[in-house]
Amino acid sequence: MPAGALALAQPGQLPPITTGMVVVFAITIGAFALFASELVPVDVTALLVMVALMVLEPWTRVSIEEGVSGFSNSATITVLAMFILSAGINRTGAVQRLGRWMAGVARGDERRQLLSVIGVAGLPSGLLNNTPIVAMLIPAVSDLAREGGTSPSKLLLPLSYASMVGGMLTLIGTSTNLVASDVSARLLDRPFSMFEFTELGALVFVTGALYLLLVGHRLIPERIAAGGGLLEEFEMSEYLTELRVEEGSPLVGETVAAVNEEYTPHIVQLLRDEEGFIEPFTESTLQAGDSLIVRTGIDEIRDLATAEGVSIANTAVTETDVAATADQHLVELVVPTGSSFVGESLDGSPLRREYDVNLLSIRRGAELLHRRLDDVVLDRGDTVLVQATAESLGRMAADPNVIVARELEDPDYRTEKIPLAVGIVLAVVGLAAFGVLDILVAALAGVIAMVLSGVLDADELYDAVEWDVVFLLAGLIPLGIAFSQTGAAVLIGALVAESAAYLPPLGVLWVFYVITALTTAVVSNAGSVVLMIPVGVATAGTIGANPFAFVLAVTFAASADFMTPIGYQTNLLVYGPGGYRFTDYFRVGAPLQILLSVVTVLGISLFWGL
Repeated sequence: MPAGALALAQPGQLPPITTGMVVVFAITIGAFALFASELVPVDVTALLVMVALMVLEPWTRVSIEEGVSGFSNSATITVLAMFILSAGINRTGAVQRLGRWMAGVARGDERRQLLSVIGVAGLPSGLLNNTPIVAMLIPAVSDLAREGGTSPSKLLLPLSYASMVGGMLTLIGTSTNLVASDVSARLLDRPFSMFEFTELGALVFVTGALYLLLVGHRLIPERIAAGGGLLEEFEMSEYLTELRVEEGSPLVGETVAAVNEEYTPHIVQLLRDEEGFIEPFTESTLQAGDSLIVRTGIDEIRDLATAEGVSIANTAVTETDVAATADQHLVELVVPTGSSFVGESLDGSPLRREYDVNLLSIRRGAELLHRRLDDVVLDRGDTVLVQATAESLGRMAADPNVIVARELEDPDYRTEKIPLAVGIVLAVVGLAAFGVLDILVAALAGVIAMVLSGVLDADELYDAVEWDVVFLLAGLIPLGIAFSQTGAAVLIGALVAESAAYLPPLGVLWVFYVITALTTAVVSNAGSVVLMIPVGVATAGTIGANPFAFVLAVTFAASADFMTPIGYQTNLLVYGPGGYRFTDYFRVGAPLQILLSVVTVLGISLFWGL
């Protein structure tokens, strides 16, 4: 029996409930509550779990060494290395080149657009972390939709879904696969090989692609109108007005910054002799005859026009008026999970402080915010409409705390390093696949190669890592150990095994897939793998089924949260740019979830047996 293996219950017999089980269940329920409520960040919740397990060692049986073992765990370190390898590919612009190829092939035809999005997002996700791939492709897909007369809503959700199913093609496609491999090695002495489940992953990928092409795209509503500009998408017509400064107005001689500070209407553009000012123009002094493009409601406009010597010149402001110079652009910015901007007000965020952008509106899911934007506290998934210079956009494109949702004309990529970066990733895959090196060693060697070859600078390594994911894994791995060592996994497994009295093993496996998928919506995919694989192995042992089949069911189910925008990072990334509502994910994702649950379970039975 491998180290860490579970002592199994006899069929029809529940193990006695111990104090240790109760303590572990209490910690788990508390973690579920914090994950669901988001009172604290998920990585902080994971650290709280880790500390609680060590403090309550007499009952949880988790020693200090086991409590901090998540930080030295091979899966955690491999995930960290894969983030850096993905960043190396990103820094060369290789994925963006795929995006431009996609635009050239699919322009103007919605079916070809959808097919190319699925291919360009899904296949690279088999070798690279899918979250940065989606982040890199959002600008290309958004531009493709607008230039091709398609609603961005029709393409962005398939972008996320395709990356999710593509991540199941190889061991390194998602962090979930790596964690599952580590848990499987601990419980069954059977880690995953590089292409352990590629045949099943290919079946799932093709099924998902066909669903999106034939059914899914029909279910996706056009939340953003096809062919509309950004001002129209954000419904800005009632909130942008052109005012003219009259002779004798008390605003004459005042700076733009002083007016913005004193009055509710916020000046987003200053026009003089029909020429716009390039940012920063806040220190420019107003003159009689100047035109001001201001953001506020019509009532505030009338009050200002009456009291301060300005007249309403134009209420039909266009994008040309707002971006009145060649160096000014209207653009959407997406706030990703883990961004340092989350929790900051717009007025105090680096968007104003470092990038000096003009804030026009915020899309939070289906809700559009136009008033008192300076006081709005940013949340993950928010999409912010701003006016910015090309220089500011270039700097923001290199900032991991924000995603610029448009293709830049002259991005600062290391395109000459594309062959090196791609070669390094393929070498990592090959060395691990043929057993020359362990995946951990191969991935770390790849990181060193990225730096020595100049693909990445040494100071870029730390920004490349999604530290919230690393701490989440490190904090929750000890919880899986506690489930095994206290017998909590065996108890739950015995309860699930009771369904074997009414269902065949294939039915029990499907039930377990569904339970894992629902758990993932609350806990996160890595967390559900850590918790559910020990339970799955215990369930299989109790009913006499193949435990590896249950490991695979948990692994695939944990990466299949299609029904909510918050259960998987890529879903949240497209939430704002697509203008989706929460219910859209259930409408499109629920049929896909059910379809893939059946296909996956049947595939596992076919390829590995029960």
